[in-house]
Amino acid sequence: MSVRQKSGQATKKAGSPSQNSLENVKDEIQGLQQSAKSAISSEWDYKLALFIITTIAFVTRFWGINHPNEVVFDEVHFGKFASYYLQRTYFFDVHPPFGKLLFALMGWFVGYDGHFHFDNIGDSYIKNNVPYVAFRAMPALLGALTVPTVFLIMWESGYTLPAAIVASGLVLFDNAHIGQTRLILLDATLVFAMSVSVLSYVRFYKMRHEPFGRKWWKWLLLTGVALSCVISTKYVGVFTFFTIGSAVALDLWGLLDINRKGGALSLPQFGKHFAARVTGLIVVPFLFYLFWFQVHFAILYRSGPGDDFMSPEFQETLSDNIMTANSVGIDYFDSITMRHKETKTYLHSHPDRYPLRYEDGRVSSQGQQVTGYPFNDTNNHWQILPAQPFPEDKLSGHRVKSGDLIRLRHIVTDTYLLSHDVASPYYPTNQEFTTVPLEQADGDRFNDTLFELRIEGAKGKSDFKSMSSHFKLIHHPTKVAMWTHTSPLPDWAYKQAEINGNKNVQQTSNIWYVDEIPSIPADSERSKKEPRKIKHVPFLKKYFELQRAIFFHNNALTSSHPYSSQPIHWPFLLRGVSFWTQNDTRQQIYFLGNPVGWWIASSLLAVFAGIVGADQLSQRRGVDSLDERTRSRFYNSTGFFFLAWAAHYLPFYLMGRQLFLHHYLPAHLASALVTGALLEFIFSLDPVALEENVDAKLAGKVGNASKKGGGPGTKRVVPAKERIGGNGMLALWGAAGVVMTLVIGGWYFFLPLTYGKPGLSAAEVVRRKWLGYDLHFAK
Repeated sequence: MSVRQKSGQATKKAGSPSQNSLENVKDEIQGLQQSAKSAISSEWDYKLALFIITTIAFVTRFWGINHPNEVVFDEVHFGKFASYYLQRTYFFDVHPPFGKLLFALMGWFVGYDGHFHFDNIGDSYIKNNVPYVAFRAMPALLGALTVPTVFLIMWESGYTLPAAIVASGLVLFDNAHIGQTRLILLDATLVFAMSVSVLSYVRFYKMRHEPFGRKWWKWLLLTGVALSCVISTKYVGVFTFFTIGSAVALDLWGLLDINRKGGALSLPQFGKHFAARVTGLIVVPFLFYLFWFQVHFAILYRSGPGDDFMSPEFQETLSDNIMTANSVGIDYFDSITMRHKETKTYLHSHPDRYPLRYEDGRVSSQGQQVTGYPFNDTNNHWQILPAQPFPEDKLSGHRVKSGDLIRLRHIVTDTYLLSHDVASPYYPTNQEFTTVPLEQADGDRFNDTLFELRIEGAKGKSDFKSMSSHFKLIHHPTKVAMWTHTSPLPDWAYKQAEINGNKNVQQTSNIWYVDEIPSIPADSERSKKEPRKIKHVPFLKKYFELQRAIFFHNNALTSSHPYSSQPIHWPFLLRGVSFWTQNDTRQQIYFLGNPVGWWIASSLLAVFAGIVGADQLSQRRGVDSLDERTRSRFYNSTGFFFLAWAAHYLPFYLMGRQLFLHHYLPAHLASALVTGALLEFIFSLDPVALEENVDAKLAGKVGNASKKGGGPGTKRVVPAKERIGGNGMLALWGAAGVVMTLVIGGWYFFLPLTYGKPGLSAAEVVRRKWLGYDLHFAK
């Protein structure tokens, strides 16, 4: 074995085989086999540490999990979704179904019927007889298993025991990881699946010298399944795909090298490697991802609160759907009320007029105001008229069809809806909507009162129906779509919504539907409802529609939140999130990481970047400060962890949606891996997994004389403690001890804010406002 000093100088190898002696070669092979057996038997310290760390992880995650016995923060969402699954009621959420299905599975295990809908933070679980501890046990279990997974990543990567303890300890004693895994939230599933993905890939990479073997396939497929679980929980799981995908791309690039150490691969051989990775890391994850959506659709067959997010065709696949049950065909000359699909405001008009000038100095038409009104009112009634009049003796019985040119008469004011090339109040690029009297509507403004009715998803001349026909109203001359939004108009419009003409006709927020047909008498034959059969829509069609809705609403989450934060805040832990408070006991749950652990990890991320920069600069000047093996491990192993951190952190700078501290948890786990690895690099003599390949050195001289463990192409990873001398290990243990002491101290100090008990006095709360954290009860 060789032990390199930090200067890169190596001691002379003991027991190097003679180049001319076959007996010496056999002795060397046997020595390697004995060394391997000894290394395996001597790993009891890793196993003992793994057992202790796992035990503590379960204790810290499950202790006091029944407190508080009230709905906390986003439990209002994910607890509600579990109840909807158990009641088979369709709902909509911006996250994929896997993590929510796990909660539903836990509820099913304990016989919960989904009667409680988690409506408000602070609602009592006890009074409503909810098995909330069982629900919380699911993320607590996954959160506890995340800690030993981090330990195993370090162990499998060949790091020393203190390095593995530091990396896993930063997650074990982190208040944010603990707090997020003790509640009915998705992040425990996300972080656990992410860590398993990294561990499985490390195991797969270690099998690279035995390609296409059983274990090679096993770890490749397990990596794919774990990746599927990540992205099936939250779409930020794509960052884990990028991390593993980048490493795989570099691996394939190395396999393509004709001068690679293991020998050149033919193009057919490389094609097999490429196809295997595509199958295991793309095809298999995607199939599992689709599977969870199939389960989602199969369970949720009843109409529910998610109906409004889906198309009428989709809603017709749900039983008890109000839209399809109340759908009535619309004839010309019917009076109708129209509502915007997203904002639910009615198309409305009243005699008041637009002001001559707006606040920005632009001039209006001073026409009659057309607005959006949130309540049912007679000023919402519009009569639907044909563009060309029917014969006097055939006025009734004409069904309105998709693609028809229509006119809309406001019944109360007897004026006609119109749009023209005048800027709207809030959008200079959008057209104003107003109304004009009959003499103008039938005169020189006739064309401006024509609108095309485009029913979404209609095939040919489909009937126009109330509730079920979602449509766009396109102004025929100018081709703008009637649109509204959530910003209210000023007092001159009574704070009602603006209606204008949107030039982006394809925008999904242009959709409206007919809510009622007030002109139909209650005893009319048209009002009688016939039993409707549930329709079948192909799975992929439903899947793509749901994907579009998810991505649209995910991108629409741009409104401010009192506890949202920016990515620049996260590594430095500048602020947290208030999850729950109780005034009587002064108890609170404040989502916050362990400041000590986060600052140490963030500091070492900067150190890693500094070492890389210094190494690159020194090499440019002809100074080789690291030996080849140390540099290879530093870049390939620690660099892989750093890539995982960057991939799970930096993309958030490009997002415009609401962001919170919990989005940093996967990146924090990766930073813990970097911290453990870098600590070993700094305090050890040679943090390198020394690989010996005796037969490669004697290629052509030994033939088939080698035994198991010493055959051509086999490599042995020497355990870390065999590589590092006593003084190096002593320094490393000392550094690890100092780090863990500080981390445990920080965890304990902020423990009352993580577990929600005990309540703190004002002075105790103030002592914990290290960076001005917005804690409650500080007075």
